[in-house]
Amino acid sequence: MALCFTGGGSSRGRRQRRGEDVVHPLKVSLEELYNGTSKKLSLARNVLCSKCNGKGSKSGASMKCAGCQGAGYKVQIRQLGPGMIQQMQQPCNECRGSGETISDKDRCGQCKGEKVVHEKKVLEVVVEKGMQHGQKITFPGEADEAPDTVTGDIIFVLQQKEHPKFKRKGDDLFYEHTLTLTEALCGFQYVLAHLDGRQLLIKSNPGEVVKPDSFKAINDEGMPMYQRPFMKGKLYIHFTVDFPDSLSLDQCKALETVLPPKPASQYTDMELDECEETMAYDIDIEEEMRRRQQQQAQEAYDEDEDMPGGGGQRVQCAQQ
Repeated sequence: MALCFTGGGSSRGRRQRRGEDVVHPLKVSLEELYNGTSKKLSLARNVLCSKCNGKGSKSGASMKCAGCQGAGYKVQIRQLGPGMIQQMQQPCNECRGSGETISDKDRCGQCKGEKVVHEKKVLEVVVEKGMQHGQKITFPGEADEAPDTVTGDIIFVLQQKEHPKFKRKGDDLFYEHTLTLTEALCGFQYVLAHLDGRQLLIKSNPGEVVKPDSFKAINDEGMPMYQRPFMKGKLYIHFTVDFPDSLSLDQCKALETVLPPKPASQYTDMELDECEETMAYDIDIEEEMRRRQQQQAQEAYDEDEDMPGGGGQRVQCAQQ
């Protein structure tokens, strides 16, 4: 607590309260987080009136509010019941919580006694390479000003927009790529457009077979590390394989000549003739499970309805 000394006596000074911070979300693309960018944003805020130095009056003087006796609030008492009362504090409507009033003749001509005026300010927000979703960029003391108040901060919170191809996990990048069955078996090469515009040639090794749901990694092609932009994470490429819906008999025979042979059957023809033949069909497993859950819920409801008293009259109490 600060102490002010005047004329040999002392009086305890008022501690300044801190103003509220102002938080703004700032949407950025993955390309902007990879390459870094800057954005100029125009904001409106309150600043102390320069003409009256935030006093609100020409003379710099003010009077104690008669409505609240300088407290800035009024206490209202409500009777809730016999011997029960409720006290509530509400901001004084005469001084709007300031605890002081200014006469009409003494009001500052620039701020009209409000002590603050509106100002537009342009802030340049620098998004550094490698910054993360949810990271904060703070401008200290740039929020609304008010008398006897430490000005709060303006805070921008980065919100990364979804990217159609890349996903980010920390300093690493994940990229989805679909191969045809021919590419997966016989080799592939394609050009990957990176987040900084570079073209990366991605290709398989001679004779390599790429299996579905497999990954490849490329060092130093992930995200730049924050405040260490010359160091980068890894780029992971996730491969899916697009299989044909069907093959002709001739295609099947041609494939059998170049692919590894089928495993020999463990059963004789006579044993196979004795087996029961089945018919398997294609399904959407997620839709199948959803339908099954709905069916089970309906069966449970029907069982509850069939129980004695389940769907009949409810118990009623008769007055004697």
